[in-house]
Amino acid sequence: MSPTAQEYVEVEPISDLKKYVAEAVGTFVLVFAAVGTAVFAGAKVGNLGVALAFGLTLLFLVYAIGPISGCHVNPAVTVGHLALGRLSVVKAGLYVVAQVIGGLVAGVVIYAIAQSLPSYNRADDGLGANGWGAHSPSAIKGPLGGVIENGYGIGAAMIIEVLLTALLVFVVLASTDQISDVPLAGVSIGFTLAVIHLVAIPIDNTSVNPARSLAVAPYQNGALAQLWLFIVFPLIGGAVGALVYRSLFGRYDRLQS
Repeated sequence: MSPTAQEYVEVEPISDLKKYVAEAVGTFVLVFAAVGTAVFAGAKVGNLGVALAFGLTLLFLVYAIGPISGCHVNPAVTVGHLALGRLSVVKAGLYVVAQVIGGLVAGVVIYAIAQSLPSYNRADDGLGANGWGAHSPSAIKGPLGGVIENGYGIGAAMIIEVLLTALLVFVVLASTDQISDVPLAGVSIGFTLAVIHLVAIPIDNTSVNPARSLAVAPYQNGALAQLWLFIVFPLIGGAVGALVYRSLFGRYDRLQS
């Protein structure tokens, strides 16, 4: 007996556990594929290649796990949904826990692969962590490896993380609003993340995602001391992006689940 029209449109309810697993897996894939590109192939593909790795990975994740969990894969995006009342505090907290776990596992895997290369030096090569000042990608190193001129300062890192995270969260929310062309949401979100990385990689190596920063900070000298900025300011940016979305779109309840 062939299915009825009603059976075609009925969707099996997705359990919260499946959503948390999807967030952990999605964050693992994002960090492993994108940060892995920076670590393993950054010298060959350059900033453009790394930016595309982040953007294209998020693009396919939107379509792969978006129907399950919404594809936050980023605590700042979860904070944006929380600010709009789309998630309870408890559920948002569990989303973030799942994202952090997925990111940390990816960091371990990236490091395990990187350190198997004889020429890899953790102190010199790091693991794609974020930083400012002496740890900014724009810092100038001397012939013996020491920093002779700092890169972008803490103020630049604060501003860029708030602004660009707000942009990312705004695009996520706006692209998935019911008045938008939702099937193209993955394209707009993915390419937004790619452009964000093109802007910010020279400044602080681009976080806009606390889970991504947490994942690799333990493996790079000096990164843990600066990690707080890449947790606090992307979360502020996520809340700002949600407020901008709210002010322009005017409703809380038009987001696609």
